[in-house]
Amino acid sequence: MLAFKYIIIPFIVVIFSQFIKFLIEAILNKKIDISRFFNGMGGMPSSHSALVSSVCTLTFLDSNGNFSLFGVTFIFSLIVIYDAMGVRFQCGLHAKEINKISNSSLTESIGHKPIEVIGGIVIGIITTLLINSIIK
Repeated sequence: MLAFKYIIIPFIVVIFSQFIKFLIEAILNKKIDISRFFNGMGGMPSSHSALVSSVCTLTFLDSNGNFSLFGVTFIFSLIVIYDAMGVRFQCGLHAKEINKISNSSLTESIGHKPIEVIGGIVIGIITTLLINSIIK
């Protein structure tokens, strides 16, 4: 199970964070849009941040004092989080302006605000710790 937990646990974390995102948007918009469960772009929480924080947490837990692999996953997690909050967020702002000036229908919610990223990180870490403690 040890080798497969690096696939299974992050996969469960992504599904769980997408479900939370779906619920939050259904409550806020007062309507159910099932496509939001399958569309991972934008919104609270960030599934990308949840995923990478899950992998990072697992490598930390299994590091046994050797933090080499944890360091690598931590750096890659920062890159993914930066991309979700920076580059993809800016793409969403550009899409919004393009939609205003040219009858386009570009997806506008593709990046994350810092609070959405923090929410994803918290969900990723807590869910990973819970699942990992159950399967030990």
